[in-house]
Amino acid sequence: MRVGIIGLGYRLGYLARVFSAAQDDFSIAGYVDPAPAGLPYTAEHDIDVGKQFDTLEAMLDSEKLDLLMVGSPNHLHLEHIRIGLERGLKIFTEKPVVTSVDDTMALAGLIAQYGSDSLMVGLVLRYAPLYVDLRKAQADGVLGDITSIEASEHIPPYHGAFFMRDWRRYARYSGSFMLEKCCHDLDLYNGVMGCRPQYVASFGGRRSFVPENAPASTGINDQEVYHRKPTGWMGTEKVFDSDGDIIDFQTAMVQYENGAALSFHTNLNVPDDFRRFAVMGAKGMAEGDFVRNFLRLTDARTSERLADKTYQASDMSVHYGADEQMAEDILKHMTDGAPLPVSVTDALEAGLLALSMDQAMRTRSVVDMTPIWREFDTALGRVG
Repeated sequence: MRVGIIGLGYRLGYLARVFSAAQDDFSIAGYVDPAPAGLPYTAEHDIDVGKQFDTLEAMLDSEKLDLLMVGSPNHLHLEHIRIGLERGLKIFTEKPVVTSVDDTMALAGLIAQYGSDSLMVGLVLRYAPLYVDLRKAQADGVLGDITSIEASEHIPPYHGAFFMRDWRRYARYSGSFMLEKCCHDLDLYNGVMGCRPQYVASFGGRRSFVPENAPASTGINDQEVYHRKPTGWMGTEKVFDSDGDIIDFQTAMVQYENGAALSFHTNLNVPDDFRRFAVMGAKGMAEGDFVRNFLRLTDARTSERLADKTYQASDMSVHYGADEQMAEDILKHMTDGAPLPVSVTDALEAGLLALSMDQAMRTRSVVDMTPIWREFDTALGRVG
C-alpha cells in the first residue's frame, strides 16, 4: 500500500509508525511539508517517509498512491481533501475535518459529488476498547433509553501550555479549542445519543493562562511543566502572555432531538487530569474514564454492579489503545471493505456542535441548530 502524507507533523509522524506496524506493505512514497515537525520522530523509529515534495499536486503527479493522509493545519484541510477527491484518491484526514460552518457546507457539497466512502477521519476514540464496550452495553439494553450524560475532557497543565504556544492557539487556524480538541468527545456522545443535538448553551473564557498567574520563577521545574511538549509551525515560548485567542475552560449544555441532555466541561489546567463520562439511562448507568482506564455498569433498579472493567493500553498507544485498532480497521476497510465505526458525516456533525457551542459562548444565547442541520442536509443532497 503506497501512501502520501501532507502535513508531516507530530500526529501523522506517530500514525506513520502505527500504520507501518499494522501492515507490512504500508509504504510511504512521499510527503509535503516545508517544516516537517514529525520527521525526527519517524527517523527515531526507522520509518521511511519517502521523498519531500513542494506541493500536493507535485506529489500526486509523481507518485501513484493508494491513500492520501491529511495532517496539515486544520484550516488547510478542505483544499487538500478537495484535491485528493478530484484525483480519485482514498483519503484519511485528521480531525477536525474543517474549521468553520462555511467549510463544513463546502465539504458536504464535495461529499454529495464524490461520495463519503473515499474519506476516512481520525476520530480515534471511536476505536477505544472502553467506548466499544460502552456501546455494546447500550446495544445489549443494559442502559435503556438515554436520559442524560455528564462528560468532560480535562488536560494537564503541560498540555494546556502546549495549546497556548502552538499554532492551535489561533482560532483562525484551529477553529477553536472546543473544535480542535473536544470534537472527539462530542462525537462519542452524539453516537451514544443516536440523534442530533438541537439546542446549545455555553460559557467559557481564559482564567488560568493569563499574565497574573505566571510563575514567579522561570526555574527548571516551570520549564519542564510548561515547555515539556514541543511545538511545530508558528510555535512560541509564551504561555501566560500568549497572543492566542482560544479559551482555557468552557462548559456547555446540549439538548438533543430526542429530549435527552448532555453537560460537557473542558479545562486546560487540570493537574490530576481525567476524561470521563456518566451516561444515565432508564435501566442503568455507565461511568467511565479514558485516562483512568475504567468502565462501570450499574443497574438502576437494584444498584447491582453489572461490570467493573479496567483497561491497559500498549506502550505505543497515545489514545488508550485506540490508535492501533484504528489503523487495523482502516486498513481492513481499504483492503476488504470492512465497515468503520465512524464516518466523515459523523465528524462534521460533531464539528458543527463544537462550532455552535462557541457561537453560544460568544453570544451568550441558546443556539437552535435546526437551521444548521437543514443547510447541512441540503448541501449533502439529502433534501430537496
